[in-house]
Amino acid sequence: MEEIINDPLINKLLTSLAVGDINFFTGLVWLIVAIIVSMVGGAIGGLLLARKDLGYELSAILGGFFGPAGVIPTMLIGLSVLNILTHLN
Repeated sequence: MEEIINDPLINKLLTSLAVGDINFFTGLVWLIVAIIVSMVGGAIGGLLLARKDLGYELSAILGGFFGPAGVIPTMLIGLSVLNILTHLN
């Protein structure tokens, strides 16, 4: 574990995430986090909306698939706008 933390690439990534610097790798990390959270939220929403009609498993699977459909483009646009705004100054 210590070798992973002391790795220069991981150390630079963690420093960029902590500072709030937006580059390709931090944007990719935030995109992956957003996809995972939206899949969980979509699965929960699918369970709440369609559990009686489709069953628990199918409604959770469909919710998990359709959850990221709105989050991925929004996250990409948001990260792009933040990157542009931080580089204007």
